[in-house]
Amino acid sequence: MKTILTTLLITLFLSTNVTNGQEKYQTQNVVLVTLDGYRWQEVFQGIDSTLLYSNFTRNKAELEEKYWKSTTIERSIALNPFFQGYVAKNGVLLGNRNIKSEVDCTNKMWFSYPGYNEILTGKADDKNIKSNDKIPNPNVTFLEVLNKTKGFKNGVAAFGSWDVFPYIVNEERSGVYVNAGFEKATHKKLSTTEVFLNKFQEEVSSPWTEVRLDAFTHRFAMEYMKNLKPRVTYIAYGETDDFAHDGNYTKYIESAYLANIFLMELWNFIQHDKFYANKTTLIVTTDHGRGTIPLESWKNHGSRVNGADQIWIAMIGPDTKNIGNTLKGKFRQSQIAPTIMKLLEVPFDSGEKPLELLIN
Repeated sequence: MKTILTTLLITLFLSTNVTNGQEKYQTQNVVLVTLDGYRWQEVFQGIDSTLLYSNFTRNKAELEEKYWKSTTIERSIALNPFFQGYVAKNGVLLGNRNIKSEVDCTNKMWFSYPGYNEILTGKADDKNIKSNDKIPNPNVTFLEVLNKTKGFKNGVAAFGSWDVFPYIVNEERSGVYVNAGFEKATHKKLSTTEVFLNKFQEEVSSPWTEVRLDAFTHRFAMEYMKNLKPRVTYIAYGETDDFAHDGNYTKYIESAYLANIFLMELWNFIQHDKFYANKTTLIVTTDHGRGTIPLESWKNHGSRVNGADQIWIAMIGPDTKNIGNTLKGKFRQSQIAPTIMKLLEVPFDSGEKPLELLIN
């Protein structure tokens, strides 16, 4: 009788632990990536013919040969080999408004800092976050919550091309390791590659004073992940937005394609590294959209630019449903943070619901 009772108690204990979420999801690590100001139109339709043959494009013939195909799906795969060639077959892509899949910002600013705040905190704050000024974020991001949670302490890191990210993440208060703008890698376990990158970054000029080239952001992030194995990593590429502001559609397209190559390298590393393989979810999104009509509004965004609130979300991982581009509905930028926290099974109340339709 005692043996039977003991067995029942053990069974109840184990089932309770599972019910409480201790092994509900396979996801143990998360990588969040953003492509600043990359439009849903290019993600789902490929290169834009009106912009390809406009004054915003240099080397039209070269761009046409590489990215212009006879069908929309072929064009989208040519430009976005990771999103459309891989995630669409193995994960979820939201934001194709041609099939009534809509993802929107809930903030009313429709530019970078408010967008990143919404992504990282799970809610808009139009009262306090209404510029791109270097002001420490008064709101607590999910990165900060995790960095102060048992099991994640010192296992959270952020990398960005834009030099405002230390303020968005509130590096000083949160304690999250941030490498952004033209900062060097500064942690205590620098690899030979990071030492080289620190020096090389000084020697390579950026077209902008506040944004470095995405290759440095990518390499610093990859090297950190390889050697320090953070459980949560945020990577923010910036070139797409800045080349768009410059009115250079050629560079905007080339940067978007390069970001896809970076993402393929990142996912390949994740799937072949013992620490990350088969227990890591990757989410990719953007902070805001861009204009479409008139054509010149493609360069810009903000509350006065129609369509600048329209974004997209890509997600792949061990707990992600394999539904590709097919999911219709209305979704919000503010749902990203609670989705990440749900997968990691850490309490987080932003007042927003996670994207449960994407999770097995």
